[in-house]
Amino acid sequence: MIRVHLPDSAVRHLEQVFRATPDRRLRDRLQIVLMAHRGRRHGQIAADLGVSRRTVPRWLNAYLERGLDGLAPKKAKGAVAKVPADLADEIKRWIADGPAPHGLDRANWTYAELADHLLKAKGVRASRSAVGRFCRKIGVRMYRPTYRYLRGDPAKQAAARVELAELKKSGGG
Repeated sequence: MIRVHLPDSAVRHLEQVFRATPDRRLRDRLQIVLMAHRGRRHGQIAADLGVSRRTVPRWLNAYLERGLDGLAPKKAKGAVAKVPADLADEIKRWIADGPAPHGLDRANWTYAELADHLLKAKGVRASRSAVGRFCRKIGVRMYRPTYRYLRGDPAKQAAARVELAELKKSGGG
């Protein structure tokens, strides 16, 4: 059985954190340490808090090894990203160029179409929502297209001037 003997200052600090924290998991862990300090048996602590008997020594050891930081709840890491981070520059380039150079007849990408193109071009299978999360992570917004004002083609402009001049001569304009 793990015995915990704390100085009065540490007990006061733990009680203060216990009263101040809104996180129930941290409160339970602090309570495990405080109850063990007061001499409660591990089985009684587990029964009082409704946790497994194995949970009590786990949090006591964490507190004794790392202090209050050992009790802090940590966020789970989650699944591995579906879209590899090394494709970020290429995907940004796809979005900047628009879908037309890639064989789609629309003005802007959607997350679903980008996911489909990612599968066809790179063999990376990702859902619409995974592509959306990836785009937000790299700072790309699909619903705000960036317009680029390019200079007109001089040959097409000259041809249009000739057509307009002919229309004016023929009385059509």
